[in-house]
Amino acid sequence: MATTITPGHFGTLDDGRTVQHFMLDNGNGLRVGVSDLGGIVTSLHVPDRTGQPGDVVLGFDAPQAYLRSPFIGALIGRYCNRIGNARFTLDGSEYRLLENGNGHQLHGGPKGFDKRLWQAEQATVAGDNALVLTLVSPDGDQGFPGTLTAQATFRLTTDNALHLHFQATTDQPTHVNLTHHGYFNLQGSGDVLHHELQILASRFTPVDETLIPTGALVEVAGSALDFRQAKAIGQDIGSSEPQLQIARGFDHNLVLDKGQGMGLAARAYDPESGRVMMLDTSEPGLQFYSGNFLSPRLSGKGRFFSAQAAFCLEPQHFPDSPNQPAFPATVLRPGETYTSETVFRFSTDA
Repeated sequence: MATTITPGHFGTLDDGRTVQHFMLDNGNGLRVGVSDLGGIVTSLHVPDRTGQPGDVVLGFDAPQAYLRSPFIGALIGRYCNRIGNARFTLDGSEYRLLENGNGHQLHGGPKGFDKRLWQAEQATVAGDNALVLTLVSPDGDQGFPGTLTAQATFRLTTDNALHLHFQATTDQPTHVNLTHHGYFNLQGSGDVLHHELQILASRFTPVDETLIPTGALVEVAGSALDFRQAKAIGQDIGSSEPQLQIARGFDHNLVLDKGQGMGLAARAYDPESGRVMMLDTSEPGLQFYSGNFLSPRLSGKGRFFSAQAAFCLEPQHFPDSPNQPAFPATVLRPGETYTSETVFRFSTDA
């Protein structure tokens, strides 16, 4: 059965702008809600081991709430994660970015791609119906040089996979690092400390007290960040290791072992529901965040978002790469096309 895409009205922002919503349904139990506000995945319904569907992502009931949220469910750009001291030098020129996190820039700035209305259209991609979102980010946006045109394509396949493809072009040299910031809870309720997680990464990029990478690549062996074999998220989250104390849990970029190109990055499993999520990506890194700073002050879809109510797996180039020459480069130049691909594959243990 071909994926159906049903458009609808999500709500109205305080400034009067209308926010659209699109429901993608692959006819095999996978249903994904996407908003043109920030490319936000508002819902993601996946069957459990008994075939009962459940929503496995955090979200809100109205669009305005997303503008006040910690990037829940959104597309992130121009640069996901952190850029140290909110500045970088490119081709001999220094660019000062807008700060929004302890003197640094986080997830593209105070008005990043997650806070924008994207242009939505339906298209056919690889024979499947797809939702394509487009955003033009002007020269100087949040301090970044160049006019950047970004696209995000959402596509479902009959094997219960959500494909997310990014591409971008620019008219001046700039830095680009796009990702999806979904907050996952495969049980659909409670916390995620019992979820079993495997991340195929032998190294990580340690951070300083302000969560900026030191520039080192450190082996995960013998540390709480060793997820090469599946283990419960809660098993080592209370570790006294300095890296976990800094972040109040897990909030680190892991260096994936897969090499260049598409490959398996992570597997998450919820023993209660039997749901499994496999993550394949073309990116070299994966930020694992254990929802440490979620707060009951946030609520949506009938639940409160306490700490560890969800986890994030954010495929990416490394944090602060514009200031770390030893990290994989994130420069995009005119005539080049930035591309990034991530696939979330859902199944059960039944």
